[in-house]
Amino acid sequence: MSEYPLPFSEFRPGLEFTTPERRVTAEDIRAFASLSEDHNPLHEDPDFVRMTRFGTIIAHGALTFSILTGLWDRAGFMSGTVEAFAGVDELRFLRPVRAGDRLRARVRVTQTEPRSHGGLVTFENELLNDRDEVVLTCRAVALIRAERPPKTTGDRANPP
Repeated sequence: MSEYPLPFSEFRPGLEFTTPERRVTAEDIRAFASLSEDHNPLHEDPDFVRMTRFGTIIAHGALTFSILTGLWDRAGFMSGTVEAFAGVDELRFLRPVRAGDRLRARVRVTQTEPRSHGGLVTFENELLNDRDEVVLTCRAVALIRAERPPKTTGDRANPP
């Protein structure tokens, strides 16, 4: 396999990636509540959440999914060749994510579909916490360009 990011032609069904890990913080949850304007007490009110099945503040599902997309970028396999996020299917939130959890993803290519100047790549995703529990699954489709971007100064995915 060649260097990252991968152009469309190098994605094949069965290809797998494991992302780096990211720790979720209480500040991440607070910042996402502010940004999204989703102030559900499950994400902000410790007294309220103590009376629920969760017992402690939990991350928004949308934050959890957003962390997955950031892990794709940090892994580098499509950072610089992805041109569009085409869709998500079968998105499932299986377990709560709490401040302090460390998340990582297992990603597997399941399908490729050529298009002009690249193509669509379908990825099956499992997001896991540091206890190896799957917290999120989904199938995501991305439009990937045919060629790697030119190397530029400061390009973390493709240093000159």
